[in-house]
Amino acid sequence: MLVSKWGNSLAVRLPKTLVDQLGLKEGDELNIVAAKDGVLEVESAEAQRQRALDRLAKLNWTLPKGYKFDRDEANER
Repeated sequence: MLVSKWGNSLAVRLPKTLVDQLGLKEGDELNIVAAKDGVLEVESAEAQRQRALDRLAKLNWTLPKGYKFDRDEANER
């Protein structure tokens, strides 16, 4: 892949075979989760969210009975 200038950033164009293999579509978000020895490990934002949910599920933690999340209360300062 060729690294190209895109505004003030650099970008790479992904080959169609890789896009198909990862099931990507325009607008999908990717995160670089590891970079070592010239190798990048990339994960879709959805896969990252699912991995976090799976880790939480393994904790087998339950919310108190009657618990209701209140976004406004959580964001009060």
